[in-house]
Amino acid sequence: MKTMALRELTEWLDGLLHVKDWTEDCSNNGLQFAGAETVRKAAFAVDACAATFEKAIQCGADILFVHHGISWGSGFRRITGADARRITKLACHQLSLYAAHLPLDAHPELGHNAILASMIGLEDLKPFGSYHGRLIGLRGTLPGIGSTTELCRIYEQKLASEGPVCQLIRRNVPVKHIGIISGGGAWPELFDDCERYGLDCLVTGTFTHESYHPALEAGTAVITLGHYRSETPGVLAVMEQVKEKFGIETEFLDFPTML
Repeated sequence: MKTMALRELTEWLDGLLHVKDWTEDCSNNGLQFAGAETVRKAAFAVDACAATFEKAIQCGADILFVHHGISWGSGFRRITGADARRITKLACHQLSLYAAHLPLDAHPELGHNAILASMIGLEDLKPFGSYHGRLIGLRGTLPGIGSTTELCRIYEQKLASEGPVCQLIRRNVPVKHIGIISGGGAWPELFDDCERYGLDCLVTGTFTHESYHPALEAGTAVITLGHYRSETPGVLAVMEQVKEKFGIETEFLDFPTML
C-alpha cells in the first residue's frame, strides 16, 4: 500500500486549487485539522460532519477532503457542543481534515460549475456570477436548442448520488444560453446578470423565496439540482486527481441530504 506525507498532499492540494487566492471566502480553506503525518488512504465528501467523520474512520482514511469544512470566518471562539464532538473525533483517530469551498466552486477544470457545464455540452464558457467581488460561476451556450426537461434528464443520469432535479420557473421551455452556479447560487441580484446576458436558464443547487420574482421577471428558467448533489462533481474530480497523481487509496463518502 502506497503512503505519502500529509504535508506533501496538502501543499499539492493548496497549489492545485489555488486556495491562497481566495482570501475573501468565508471558509478557511486548506488544512483545517492536522492528524497523522502519513497518509495511506484519503476519503472525500461534500460535508464535514459527524456522519462523514465516522465513515472516514471506519474505512481507514487518514485524511478527509470536503467542500464544506468546519472552520469559517474568524474561526472557533469556543469549542463546545457539536464543534467539540467533531474535533474530539478527529483528534482521537488522527484524522486530518482539508476543506476547499469557493476554490472548488470556481476552478476552471475541476470545479463543480465547470463539470456541470461539461455534462450538458455547454460551449463558449465565460465567468459569471459575482460573489464577494469574485466570479464563481460560468455561462455559456448549448450547441443547439435544448429544453429544461432535457437538461434535467441529463443531470439525473450523470450526477453522482441521489436527489431531486427540479424545474421551478418556466418549466419545459426551449433554452440555449445557460448560467451555472452550484450550491446556493440563486441570489436575487444574480437575475439582473441573467437578463443582461440574455440567459434563458440558470442551473443551480437550491432556490429561495426571495429569488422567485427576480427570476420570473428576468424571464429566466430555473433548474435546481439540490445543494448537495450539485456539489459532488468537484469533490469526485479532485479525488481522481489525487488517485492518479499519488496512487494512494481513495474513497468517496456519499451522504445525500436530498436538499
